[in-house]
Amino acid sequence: MSHSRLGRRTLMLAGAASLLTAKSGLTVPARAQGLQPTTSMRGGANNYRPGAPIVDRIGGGGFLMHGTVRRAGDGAPLEGVRIQIWAHTTEGRERDARSHGATLTNADGVFELEMPQIVPAFGQPHGHLAYDSGAFETVFLRPVMNSARDTSLAAHFVLQPA
Repeated sequence: MSHSRLGRRTLMLAGAASLLTAKSGLTVPARAQGLQPTTSMRGGANNYRPGAPIVDRIGGGGFLMHGTVRRAGDGAPLEGVRIQIWAHTTEGRERDARSHGATLTNADGVFELEMPQIVPAFGQPHGHLAYDSGAFETVFLRPVMNSARDTSLAAHFVLQPA
């Protein structure tokens, strides 16, 4: 039996399709029945701070981190899931407490958090996101931006019950 790993592009396309589905009122396609869980990305846990507070935004804002959270298997959106976000920004480094915050997903499994502009660290502009609340397996993501000039970054979680 082979195990397929979902790449960043596949997850982004799945998330975009799920947002379109949610907005259009269409039902989730049958192929979502086998939605595989997201695996943690290498380097995703760097500078992680357990228990970062839920905030309205991090710092002065201007950059949007957003995405979706779904349950593995049936692809159902997960409401009220805490996602922690941190990054190297124009206002602080990844390790700084002021560069960390968390947000909750809405009824459609969508989250978003405004933060300062992400800037390159170690040559790449990237963010860090974590699900670590216990009902599902912990997942750390480290999506890389296409350009340091991008003003948003999406990350999508498919969570496996613990």
